[in-house]
Amino acid sequence: MEFLSPAWLSALLAIVLIDLVLAGDNAIVIALAARSLPDELRRRAVLWGTVGAIVVRAAMTLVVVWLLQVPGLMLVGGLGLVWIAYRLLAPADGSHAHGAPVASFWAAMKTIVVADALMGVDNVLGVAGAAHGSFDLVVVGLLLSVPIMVAGSALVLKLIDRYPVITYLGAGVLAFTAAKMIISEPLLDAVFDPHLWARLALYAALVAGVLLAGRWAVRRGALALAASAS
Repeated sequence: MEFLSPAWLSALLAIVLIDLVLAGDNAIVIALAARSLPDELRRRAVLWGTVGAIVVRAAMTLVVVWLLQVPGLMLVGGLGLVWIAYRLLAPADGSHAHGAPVASFWAAMKTIVVADALMGVDNVLGVAGAAHGSFDLVVVGLLLSVPIMVAGSALVLKLIDRYPVITYLGAGVLAFTAAKMIISEPLLDAVFDPHLWARLALYAALVAGVLLAGRWAVRRGALALAASAS
């Protein structure tokens, strides 16, 4: 594909749209993982979390064809993301009343990188498909996702500070993403493809399950904190 040709520019537009749609999940993960850090560490977490996400995504792009052949990949990734969505709500040790699962910079980095690795498959596949084998477009796509994730994470963090309930909205989005990954698993095509009710049931079960479990864990932590203080 010739550089700056109409086909190249059309593919670039498709990649920008893919990044805008799919990078939002990554921005939510970064913001939720960094929300418990002090302000000075938040900025570092957003920056280095984004760098880690790009490195992971670049590595996955190099092996995207092989990834497509791994049976159960989307299922395992989806289930892993369900757990991360729950842990981003639940207190780390039951001692925090407002759900602060990540208290250190490196713990935040670990959460961000693992979640991005689990979620990055759909983004990598989307960008690789839109690039039609053009390496320069893949690179441009990766670079464009950096400011999108940084700006998105900063915005989500500001909203969480002002409206803490957005934490639950973010976890719900991650649970929805997890359900979408599981439904996309080729091994489960016979279950989900012919049955709309099965797909809707999974979306509802995972989103509701994560939110209710996270809320229950937060309340349990608050009760434990109150009991220890009395």
